[in-house]
Amino acid sequence: MRNAAIAVIVHSMGNMLIFGMGYTSQVLAQRLRALGWTVRGTGSAGDIAFSDRAAVEAALSSATHVLSSVPPARDGSDPVLEAYGANIKEEWLEWIGYLSSTGVYGDARGAWVDETAPIGRGRRSARTQADMVWHAMSSRTRVFRLPGIYGPGRSALDRVAEGKAHRIAIPDQVFSRVHVEDIASGVIAGFDGPAGVYNLADDLPCSQNDVIDEAARLLGVAPPPMQSLEEANLSPMALGFYAENRRVANGKAKRLLGWKPAFPTYREGLRALSASTRPSMASADPAMASADQR
Repeated sequence: MRNAAIAVIVHSMGNMLIFGMGYTSQVLAQRLRALGWTVRGTGSAGDIAFSDRAAVEAALSSATHVLSSVPPARDGSDPVLEAYGANIKEEWLEWIGYLSSTGVYGDARGAWVDETAPIGRGRRSARTQADMVWHAMSSRTRVFRLPGIYGPGRSALDRVAEGKAHRIAIPDQVFSRVHVEDIASGVIAGFDGPAGVYNLADDLPCSQNDVIDEAARLLGVAPPPMQSLEEANLSPMALGFYAENRRVANGKAKRLLGWKPAFPTYREGLRALSASTRPSMASADPAMASADQR
């Protein structure tokens, strides 16, 4: 199996343009810059205004790689493709990437889903439409489907510390998740892998309650009480999160990209976060923030 960390050295002087410099994209940009890449991006954390067409087209003309983490509009249209799709399809680009969501699979009643599973059966109809359009637009496109994203400032540690964590009594409910650093390494591994769709998830789908319990243990505090959905008084977005139940398989990315998560389960991920930093008191709930902000 090819070692993705070694393979990427071939591209040590690449030029990446990222549409939407969000939480995950900033981690990826930091990794790439450390490898000698030039990375530019749109969004509040980027250096280019999305609406500045001249600046965006200039950045595209010098880019070797393009990645979008911008979510679709509610009607399913994709703002990046609508504004710059024709430019992105130009042949000078070596690689095109899109950060999608495993929400496109909908509710699988706890079953495993891989990249061959049907999509479009869930509440994410706009995300599904964007996923399909990006996948079909070019033979150079890699679509990365992501589950719940966690990392520094966005983890169960933060939610427990802030008193915002919930344990919900739903038997047999499971979710998949992925550490933000493992997303970055998966995208980088995708530079040399074949085009296509890849799930980037850890190895252990499990109950959200298990994650909250572990976070409380690491913090040395009692976990929050078990509640029903009604007692928890969750937002509509959070209720949608609990309405779906699936296990996300990551074997394709391992086989074809040589990717291996550094944090194969939430235990390693939370332990590393606990050892490296105190939970951020200003962090957002990761389950909600990761739904469409990549």
